[in-house]
Amino acid sequence: MELMKRKDVPTELTWDLTAIYDDEAKLTSDIEKIRRLTDEIERDCKGKLTSAEAIQACLDKYRELEELRISAGNYCNLAASVDYGDAALQERDEAFARLDAQVSSRLSFIDSEIIEQDEALLREAAAQGGPNQPYLEDLLRQKPYQLQPETERVLAALRPAIGAPYQIYNMAKLADMKFPAFQAGGEEHPLGYSLYEDNYAHDPRTEVRRAAFDAFSQKLREYGNVTAAAYQANVQAEKIIADQRGYQSVFDYLLFWQKVDRSMYDRQIDLIMEKLAPHMRKYAKLLQKIHGLEKMTYADLKLPVDPGYVPPVSIEESKKYIVEGLSVMGEDYQEMVRAAYRERWVDFAQNQGKSTGGFCASPYGNHSYILLTWHGQMSDVFTLAHELGHAGHFKRCNEAQSVFGTNVSNYFVEAPSTMNELLLAHYLLKTNPDKRFRRWVLSSMVGNTYYHNFVTHLLEAAYQREVYKLVDAGVGVQAETLNRLMKETLEKFWGDAVELTEGAELTWMRQPHYYMGLYSYTYSAGLTVATAVCKRIEAEGQPAVEDWKKVLAAGGTKTPLELAQMAGVDISADGPLLDTIDTVGGYIDEICRLTDEL
Repeated sequence: MELMKRKDVPTELTWDLTAIYDDEAKLTSDIEKIRRLTDEIERDCKGKLTSAEAIQACLDKYRELEELRISAGNYCNLAASVDYGDAALQERDEAFARLDAQVSSRLSFIDSEIIEQDEALLREAAAQGGPNQPYLEDLLRQKPYQLQPETERVLAALRPAIGAPYQIYNMAKLADMKFPAFQAGGEEHPLGYSLYEDNYAHDPRTEVRRAAFDAFSQKLREYGNVTAAAYQANVQAEKIIADQRGYQSVFDYLLFWQKVDRSMYDRQIDLIMEKLAPHMRKYAKLLQKIHGLEKMTYADLKLPVDPGYVPPVSIEESKKYIVEGLSVMGEDYQEMVRAAYRERWVDFAQNQGKSTGGFCASPYGNHSYILLTWHGQMSDVFTLAHELGHAGHFKRCNEAQSVFGTNVSNYFVEAPSTMNELLLAHYLLKTNPDKRFRRWVLSSMVGNTYYHNFVTHLLEAAYQREVYKLVDAGVGVQAETLNRLMKETLEKFWGDAVELTEGAELTWMRQPHYYMGLYSYTYSAGLTVATAVCKRIEAEGQPAVEDWKKVLAAGGTKTPLELAQMAGVDISADGPLLDTIDTVGGYIDEICRLTDEL
């Protein structure tokens, strides 16, 4: 289980970034083009954006520049994300971030000058349609909150400094934090961030699992103050910007970019905290019964329902599951999945310094890139299906929209990914009538798909809301405060069904989502939409699939409400969320019944 260095990882387990640039000279060339285009746009457009024609001509050039920035930025960042111990890769990534901020600062006049024009002129330019329309429509929304041009220029220049807290968090977590081995069961066990999250948290050996949690928590606690300081800097910067732009609260500022209102955000958190909690407490008690635990602790929540029934899955076998499981999406979608394996879109490796968790980056004009850590379990197959959902979304979106139309709201962006997990699970349920197999699939849905999105990330969101309430009130948040808020959130959800052993309060240190605005709650929002659409596909078949494909292609040209409506779901009301919670409860009831029968 000792993690190897990146240089020792077999090539076939790594992604192939040469699809973006097959040599460094081409990256250098594009960076020079970025500099040249920046000079050209500043020279030809600054002070001249006073007509619809001039605005369109400027945005045409800016669109070309954006595509180059996305390609170069993704290339540098993806390379850095798999090895935070490589100083050269980190410096290249940071160097591009500095250049990107300089470009944004110099070209901030574009937004400022366009927004300064009469609203009728902006509407005229937007009404012309074409590839620049989404950008202009966003500027119309942004008009009331735009600052003076010089202020916007300085803010853009400060982007690397404003984004520094996230970099500090990652460096502390992935480069500096070294975990010593721990003793359990008469043996010494190696420990690392991904080793704990991906292995020990699910380990059926109680002594090993709990000892790993204690050792993991002990090391986290040593970094509590510096991590809290980074997070404090992040949320205070967001609050300052929200105030300066004239938003009523930091919530309004962060939700503005998601194109949803506060009621949709609060509903997602409040209903799940109230209505889902009883179901999940029942699930926790079931795990306690199955594993014969005297008490159910926080370190036991990731246990599998059936540890003796965890068939290993190779990477090649996972392809068969996913290709067949997503067949309802059509041959073109299946071919995308095959290409992801064949062309090495995915980084499967386990190595020191690699980012934890999973993500999908989709540079415009290129295929997606997926990061995960492969352990040979069905949970990895679900993770890969999830990330391929993002890939399929942005493949269709990027092909249908200009680069300005691909900025999908975070509220909706997790719907296509979680949809894939549901389609895969429903496919598996149809392949085998065996009760034990059915319980295993259902528990995979509850213990992975719904737990990850409706519990792990939702609890992050509930905790995060309390942090921002303090920030909005002008209160600072230190490590002690963050620990208290996290513990209170966990206590509210789990009640007396789970003992919150020491270390549970440090959970806020384990996820990067807090540095991405109000992102955590959107996992449950996306899964709510996906659950409703998946049921519609099962009931109606191809017409529902075709509607979903249109939704994927719409990208960022529609609001989350509009996208859901296109898919036949009304998220303006409580119904879809309550139905999803009932669905989870039904799965848990069936798992309990099957357990009794088995």
